[in-house]
Amino acid sequence: MHLFTLSRARVVPATAVAACLLAGCAPPGQTVRGVHLVARGRLTTCTHLPYAPFQFQRGKAIVGFDVDLIDLVARRLGVRQKIVDTRFTAITSGEVFAVAACDVAAAGTTIDPRRAAVIDFSRPYFDSGQVLMARRDARITPDALGPNGPRVGVVVGTTGQAYARRRGWQTKGYENATTELDALRTGQVDALVQDDPVVRYWLTDEANADFTLVPGMLTHEKYGFAVRKGHNPALLRLIDDVIAQIRRDGTYRRTYERWMGPMPPQTTA
Repeated sequence: MHLFTLSRARVVPATAVAACLLAGCAPPGQTVRGVHLVARGRLTTCTHLPYAPFQFQRGKAIVGFDVDLIDLVARRLGVRQKIVDTRFTAITSGEVFAVAACDVAAAGTTIDPRRAAVIDFSRPYFDSGQVLMARRDARITPDALGPNGPRVGVVVGTTGQAYARRRGWQTKGYENATTELDALRTGQVDALVQDDPVVRYWLTDEANADFTLVPGMLTHEKYGFAVRKGHNPALLRLIDDVIAQIRRDGTYRRTYERWMGPMPPQTTA
């Protein structure tokens, strides 16, 4: 039985972040098997909700693919997982670790060099990529988009936003995936850029029957879990060990198919 706690992380002033970085901000909570935890008896996970099927709220619980995988890490430590909802940019900038808000971040986060300069990533655990979602009758293609073309919704701070900007598309930014989807449904944008598994999950909902995934993957990306840069190597090793083990013993496939459906044969180990 999982224990999931949802709380909204406070916005921390930049001066406090700077002071914390200078002081080192050693987590005061607990050390288990060489892993430093910010709270006793808990593996605290920062995420950005909602992002189904990776993490989202179902009743009073936070569930999803990422949640299940990090729960396995917590189990190896003999603790329970606590989930903290925060800004995505606070994760990718490393702020959540600098202020000891969490031990690990699990938010469907693409590994890229800019992020890896400020946070440590686990080995890749999921293959993804950016796609377009649009109304079925719109006949939108990537080639039709541009600075004066259809409006494209993006989530702020994501690789989808970065891709759309590089292509020179006319974009409108949203705080999370739900507000981005709502913008498409209500006609605020003509299409949206989002990760392929998220769009496929949305399209299983009859409420989105008027929309479709535009053929063609725009990018190829890999997700990683994140920990504080240079400060928790034992946790990083444990996460990597868990990922490797569940690939071998079939737990990964079972978890994948629970949230995504049949796992494609090309999914990497």
